[in-house]
Amino acid sequence: MNDTERSTTASSRPLPEAEPRKGLQILAGLARTRNPLTALALMREYVGQAFEIPAPRFRPAVFIGPDANRQILITDRDRLSWRNESDPVVKLLRRGVLIVDGEEHDRYRQIMDPTLQRRHVNPHIPDFWRYTDQVADAWADGSTQDMLIEMRKLALLILMGASFHVDFTPHMQRLWQPILDLIEYISPGLWIVWPDAPTRAKHRKAIAAMDDYLYTIIRQRRAELDASGAAPAPSDLLGALIVAPDMTDDLIRDQLLTMLIAGHDTSTALLAWVFYLLGMHPATLTEVQQEIDAVIGTADAPPTADQLNELHLLDQVIKETLRLYPPIHIGNRRTTEDMAICGYAVPKDKRVMYSIYLSHRDKEYWRDPDQFCPARFERGKEEKVPAFTYVPFGGGPRTCIGATFAQIEARAVLARLLQRFDFTLLNGDKIHPHMGATLEPRPGVQMRVCKRRA
Repeated sequence: MNDTERSTTASSRPLPEAEPRKGLQILAGLARTRNPLTALALMREYVGQAFEIPAPRFRPAVFIGPDANRQILITDRDRLSWRNESDPVVKLLRRGVLIVDGEEHDRYRQIMDPTLQRRHVNPHIPDFWRYTDQVADAWADGSTQDMLIEMRKLALLILMGASFHVDFTPHMQRLWQPILDLIEYISPGLWIVWPDAPTRAKHRKAIAAMDDYLYTIIRQRRAELDASGAAPAPSDLLGALIVAPDMTDDLIRDQLLTMLIAGHDTSTALLAWVFYLLGMHPATLTEVQQEIDAVIGTADAPPTADQLNELHLLDQVIKETLRLYPPIHIGNRRTTEDMAICGYAVPKDKRVMYSIYLSHRDKEYWRDPDQFCPARFERGKEEKVPAFTYVPFGGGPRTCIGATFAQIEARAVLARLLQRFDFTLLNGDKIHPHMGATLEPRPGVQMRVCKRRA
């Protein structure tokens, strides 16, 4: 730390906490809704854009707003670590690209990034279309479907097929519960106040099941590449990891599991929330269908990348969904030295969290922030907010590695489903955001699904 940084840290203010009376109101709100988002929103209202959560054995520094987002993601990113050794996500993903720092992270990202670039994702649009049909063909006309479950099936098929070049269909039923158990394992829970809590038997069993599957596909692909002597396809993430120097099976497993859990779960949440919001706003749903009909038509042939890019209203809906319900709703770091964030002193080894959810709903920057308004993102007429107010994929060198993949996937999936079906939301008044590994609509998005008539 240089002299300027020491001076800045020394002159910084301590992180505020809620005064006792407000603290009781926050606890009452948490008890009423049983939703930590309520407590965070009340802390923002009563305390401000920076505060410390005074929970037993869990006292993170929480920041909200573009200035903090910029500092954490860009300006002072080298003074913050992604890795908290006591967190279950580290125990599960081990050396995964998401939870390592410095040169190690950069090395893995250099291997993985090219396979996820637009020019390698666009050729998979027909695969996105085909996997969407595979799931939707099982829907009886007039049936009720939980879009949270159906979009998880689809996201798994797409991620494994397009990114790993593996057909996940035969393994879906066997690995469905282990995947859900692993998501539960890394979600907020007892480990927050008891970091050394032993891993439950069902979670150990789930890890073993996924490891068995992942090590099997790694060995199979190694054998295929050795036998053919050919280089992997440009979009083959598994192949790229295998042919990279010094990538052991253990390290490849860590990257695959990182992408499988983080990649499919975020897409699941995004797609489910889009259906919720369109179900709550049927006029917008109709307008999006009209746009799809005009641009793509009613034929079964998959669209081109240019056609997907012409779905401007659909793109606005996706972006507004990411604003209201960002799947990654909070960022998590650890300070590697004493520092100041937005003028507040933060000691070394402090957990630092920045709330994407509350930044996206901050009334200081957004008009009617809790309202669904896709027009905020109309091209050329976007709502003016400071940079780093809207950060659904993070920012800087560690922007979400799958951001491009996820956005193309979402357009293709939604275009196909809305082309084929009409959707009616059945439980809109019961749905609430749940803080799990991602921000999910619970208890699910129940929709009546009817085939569209010509």
